[in-house]
Amino acid sequence: MLNTRDEVLALLRQYNKETFHLLHALTVEGVMEWYAKKLGHGDRADFWAMAGLLHDIDFEQWPDQHCQKAPGLLREAGASEELVHAVVSHGYGLCSDVEPEHEMEKVLFAADELTGLIWAAAKMRPSKSVQDMEVSSLKKKFKDKKFAAGCSRDVIRQGAERLGWDLETLMDRTIQAMRSCEARVNAESAGL
Repeated sequence: MLNTRDEVLALLRQYNKETFHLLHALTVEGVMEWYAKKLGHGDRADFWAMAGLLHDIDFEQWPDQHCQKAPGLLREAGASEELVHAVVSHGYGLCSDVEPEHEMEKVLFAADELTGLIWAAAKMRPSKSVQDMEVSSLKKKFKDKKFAAGCSRDVIRQGAERLGWDLETLMDRTIQAMRSCEARVNAESAGL
């Protein structure tokens, strides 16, 4: 069973070696933990964080089978079916036919792509940080299709719709979530 963060991190690192992928996983972990607390699921914050940390477990080694290899890897490690469903549902419509059902899954679906866009935008700022990022500047980057072209604007829009939020609300909350974990992610990623 996956009971501790150390066990979850060890599982992630078994299949992921590239700093970029590990940094993304740590970021989504922190974002999911923030959202759990913000949305009234603080008692499940560890589970939300675990789903964030493991959501791309199969992407680095099997990009063409993303969300297809993950169930086997997770089950072999003793993951619950709830966690398997959450991880696989974040790729809905792209590489998975498992639809996000629960609020946590919808947040993971929406925030995953958006964290990539926010991270890329932060790297362009003089501060190299999300701490001073405003929604208005992120919206400009969002509209520029050439900027961080690999971040699907359609998935981000669909994610906001699934949650019943407007795009600005999703952006604002995800920036706040990334602010909450940026120092921890930076400290932890220094050791990667």
